[in-house]
Amino acid sequence: MSADVQTGTVRTNVPARLDRLPWSRWHWMIVIGLGTVWILDGLEVTIVGNLSGKLAEPGSGLDITQSQVTGLAAALYVAGACTGALFFGWLTDRFGRKKLFLLTLGVYLVATAMTALSFDTWWFFLFRFLTGMGIGGEYAAINSAIDELIPARHRGRIDIIINGTFWLGAALGALLTVPLLNGLPTGVGWRVAFGLGAVLGVVILLVRRHVPESPRWLFIHGRGEEAERLVDSVEREVERETGRKLDAADSYLEIRQRRSTGFLTIAKTLFARYPKRAVLGFSLFVGQAFLYNAITFGFAQILETFFEVPPGNSGYYFAVIAVGNLLGPLLLGRLFDTVGRVPMIAGSYIISGLLLLGTAWLFHDGVLSATTMTACWCAVLFFASAGASAAYLTVSEIFPMETRAMAIAFFYAIGTAAGGITGPLLFSKLVGSGQVGDTVLAFVIGASVMIVGGIVELVLGVRAEGKSLEELATPLSAEEAGVPRQRGADDAATPAATG
Repeated sequence: MSADVQTGTVRTNVPARLDRLPWSRWHWMIVIGLGTVWILDGLEVTIVGNLSGKLAEPGSGLDITQSQVTGLAAALYVAGACTGALFFGWLTDRFGRKKLFLLTLGVYLVATAMTALSFDTWWFFLFRFLTGMGIGGEYAAINSAIDELIPARHRGRIDIIINGTFWLGAALGALLTVPLLNGLPTGVGWRVAFGLGAVLGVVILLVRRHVPESPRWLFIHGRGEEAERLVDSVEREVERETGRKLDAADSYLEIRQRRSTGFLTIAKTLFARYPKRAVLGFSLFVGQAFLYNAITFGFAQILETFFEVPPGNSGYYFAVIAVGNLLGPLLLGRLFDTVGRVPMIAGSYIISGLLLLGTAWLFHDGVLSATTMTACWCAVLFFASAGASAAYLTVSEIFPMETRAMAIAFFYAIGTAAGGITGPLLFSKLVGSGQVGDTVLAFVIGASVMIVGGIVELVLGVRAEGKSLEELATPLSAEEAGVPRQRGADDAATPAATG
């Protein structure tokens, strides 16, 4: 297979051929090879949150406090994720999805292994940052690849369910920390936990190397013949599996191939051409990032501070919460393709925010126990997890192909920086005070930001269900070849964007 790059104007039906494919074993390979990154992220976040108490104990090998683990270390992890998303996102659009989803997983593996070998606090902080860089880069490379490979009619539910598997990793991390903290010496258990995360990453890397490059990326970047051969092979595989011949794909797109897209062009596309969609992406990411990063990193501290749960047992409670989070995308994901993006995203954001306000009220009145607090969080996050997953789906769908990975990276970085860095620092300080009122304030802030995100979705949301990516946002390369831009491509101004 040649990787020679050519430029010129070509006519292709590759997107239509990919979108009309029936579900097959090939698609499952994509889901398993790429979707497992969220398990790693969930594992990372949960391990740190549940290990915070043990890391602060004498004999851990690190001179660190619990607030530093849930506050500064958590913020550095998120800062690394923001940095990695922007840097590797730019490389993903320039050099391809496959090169980057292999590279970013490699960065994660090395950094996680080095975290397990931490001998001083500064080393721990450094490699938490670098681990975050790997995970942030994964988000840009993986989301863009998945949405470009999965048929349009399945894209919503598959993307949401895959993003929701963060909570499978969270459940595994929570359960993993219990025997490691209770059955191993203080200075050993947390190191083994991080080491096992690296082992899981190696297994994922072995599967992922069989996932192909995105054909959509290939034909735009002057590798049209390679894209055609790849789709030909997939179609033959699907026909063998189903025993029937595929219908012809008659929808063609004319593309002026390019080697790369300049950063200035990307910025103008996101903010000059699609300003309302940019506001939408920012609002959704800030809402979910603030609620999730603030609460997730501090949950063990809440249990230990207010409900006297021993540090080694907080994993049991978090595993229950993680299951509730996982069930949300699994049970609600199909509705994002049938009921529609706007009502489901707005509803999940607003309902979770209102439930969180109710939880804050009950917590303030002192009527909750560790068990009932966990039940409240399950209800809140059942809806919030589906909405949060849809934030990644939204920014991946509503911008042109050439800017997709960078769009995901930018909104992830900006939204996460606002909610994910500020959130853990603020939340750890409020919870660390030991005052009920301070923790209630943190809950109210997270709920309010989430509700605002839902309202923005109601006003600016794009009805993307069942539509091809090219229909939602005409590729920049197609415009250069003389294909007119979709009317109302920005915003909810016309039926082209909203209906």
